[in-house]
Amino acid sequence: MAKKKKQRFYVEENETIDQCLARMKKENYIPVRRMEEPVLKEVKGGKKNDVEVAYQRIVFEGKLIDDN
Repeated sequence: MAKKKKQRFYVEENETIDQCLARMKKENYIPVRRMEEPVLKEVKGGKKNDVEVAYQRIVFEGKLIDDN
């Protein structure tokens, strides 16, 4: 099966950005864009539940390296 031309790589917990970039390179992708996505959590307070940002998750969009 052919690899996707673009793929998202998430920086996991206990992983550095350098480790994520090395994982991308190992899978033959180069980073083309860095994004940060909010991870939300629900906080109960009285009658109304609020949604807060727990932390920001770093996401890299990778482009497949063309070896041709």
